[in-house]
Amino acid sequence: MTDSDTPEYRFYLAGEWRTGAPYTVACPYDGSPVAVVHRAAPADLEQAIQAAVEAFRTTRRSPLHRRAAALRAIAAGIEARAEELARTIALEAGKPIKQARIEVARSIVTFSTAADEATRSNDEALRLDAAPGGEGRQAIVRRFPVGPVAAITPFNFPLNLVAHKVAPAIAAGCSVVLKPASQTPSVALKLAEIIASSGWPPDALSVLPLASRDAAPLVEDERFGLLTFTGSPAVGWEMKRRAGRKRVTLELGGNAGVIIHSDADLAFAAARCVVGGFSYAGQSCISVQRIFVHAPVYNAFMDLFVPQVRALKVGHPLDEASDLSALINPSEAARVSAWLDEARSAGAEFVTGGMVEGGVVAPTIVTRAAPELRVNCQEIFAPVVTVQPYTTFEEALAAVNNSEFGLQAGVFTRDVGRIFQAYEELEVGGVIINDVPTWRIDPMPYGGVKQSGFGREGLRYAIEEMTERKLLVVNVG
Repeated sequence: MTDSDTPEYRFYLAGEWRTGAPYTVACPYDGSPVAVVHRAAPADLEQAIQAAVEAFRTTRRSPLHRRAAALRAIAAGIEARAEELARTIALEAGKPIKQARIEVARSIVTFSTAADEATRSNDEALRLDAAPGGEGRQAIVRRFPVGPVAAITPFNFPLNLVAHKVAPAIAAGCSVVLKPASQTPSVALKLAEIIASSGWPPDALSVLPLASRDAAPLVEDERFGLLTFTGSPAVGWEMKRRAGRKRVTLELGGNAGVIIHSDADLAFAAARCVVGGFSYAGQSCISVQRIFVHAPVYNAFMDLFVPQVRALKVGHPLDEASDLSALINPSEAARVSAWLDEARSAGAEFVTGGMVEGGVVAPTIVTRAAPELRVNCQEIFAPVVTVQPYTTFEEALAAVNNSEFGLQAGVFTRDVGRIFQAYEELEVGGVIINDVPTWRIDPMPYGGVKQSGFGREGLRYAIEEMTERKLLVVNVG
């Protein structure tokens, strides 16, 4: 693609397309230009906040059927442009096209599910005469939208993670100011085009590619009722500290663990760990990073697992055969290289991979890596997994819990007792039985504990975060 072929995108401010300082978005795999995007300035953010406050006066009173109709129109608009959106994701995020198509399909489900949730009543009727003094009084509890939403999204799912902020906000009746990741803004701006024709009030959404230094009001401004952020733990927890009285939801990082017990279907477990550990080069906060295998079946598992990892193809994201591509930028690859060097120096063994060339990290399996090494104890966000044997199931549970993170964990076993033991004892937001922690469908509650986050996403659960209960008591005599 030549510079003259590169599409140009203005930012979207409350129904208007604006220009600002342009910058170039490049494909992570080969550095070719993908888009020229106009960056918003602090004055644009202030206008967007003012517009969101004013639009909230309308959206908070919008009938549920209109919210649902807009959400269904957005889902249909995504479906109509599915291949275009998938190619945009592939090029700017470096996500293999077959995985980008899955992300687009998931975003359709996200908006469609939000439409369904928008029309479900979660109101409550209370019998106040259950307590002395409550005779002759009746009560209802309704949920009301909290206010304008500030949303900040990462590069790794540039469409569906935006959908997980915007779709529940529309269902709840909230206006939104969105800051997409600077590396992957184009698909969010294409989504703004779709939303603009959906019937949702145009001033109720702004999509602003902002420099991080200019985005502070998204975190600190008290005119927002909620800040929702997906990204790194260090940034997220600092945002929560600065956010003041507004609500905050944080979906942060992880170093997800998988337990494979001797009664598991080893072939299925191995195949799923390949998908969970190496899809999109491991750049997911629930990517498989630490695998713990029951010692009696350790060798049998590795005999199944290693050849599949070696067979993975690294290539251009538009190549239909590519299983993974480059990391999002060269600095991330350099960080991973340093972590791998640390593991080598400490005596860890590399079964396959371990090479970093440019922005590409070869699919890597590490064994004999001590728990305190960064390839284990931090979030590597790369196509690297560690594998180690365990003796007892209790030992495996303790190993998974030996982490600052707690997003999701996977457990492969047919034993009902062990299933519920894992459910009780694992310190995570979700336990996935007989599959990898990378498994997620969009309506389910999703979030973590410890350093992994605060609050929950998933449509109904995100709507709850974006609404506030209000009580009405009527004295009927």
